Amino acid sequence: MKKEVLFVHSAGPQGYHEGSDYLVSYLRHALGGQYKVLFPMMPDPENPTYASWKAQLKKEITAIDNEAILIGHSLGASVLLKFLTEEQLHKSIAGLFLIGAVYWGKENWEVTEYELHENFMFNLPPIPQIYLYHSRDDQVVPVTHLMYYADALPMATIREFENRGHLFGKGLPELAEDIKRLKA
Repeated sequence: MKKEVLFVHSAGPQGYHEGSDYLVSYLRHALGGQYKVLFPMMPDPENPTYASWKAQLKKEITAIDNEAILIGHSLGASVLLKFLTEEQLHKSIAGLFLIGAVYWGKENWEVTEYELHENFMFNLPPIPQIYLYHSRDDQVVPVTHLMYYADALPMATIREFENRGHLFGKGLPELAEDIKRLKA
């Protein structure tokens, strides 16, 4: 049986060569035939709401047949983390991979519906591996957001890059390798 990877995309347009399309295309190729990368379109990505994305996430995660491998990019990463800390999940999670995640509630990022609760990290379900990826030249989500998450999630593996931008348009080989290294 193929290992299922759920990829929750960023906000904004999600067409060919837009949004998270580069990353998903790269990941499908890099992971090969042992993995099935699920890339559902989240509701209204150009005008997202937490409530609508939460409802869609619940359906998507419930439909995964085996242990979940969860990836979020940008808004998708922060929504996925909020969902995991606020909802009862009856699914084993092999790994959580957050790329260019927004840390809501900080200066210029005050959008209450996406903010995590104080001490959110204590509400995470058991996840053996958590990875955070961010590029220093990200012009959408400042790299300082990575530092906020690194402080809150000291058990996470941090992968910081120089020149990958926000969309990681040339791929993210480290992500594919980290997924392949997960314990079965």
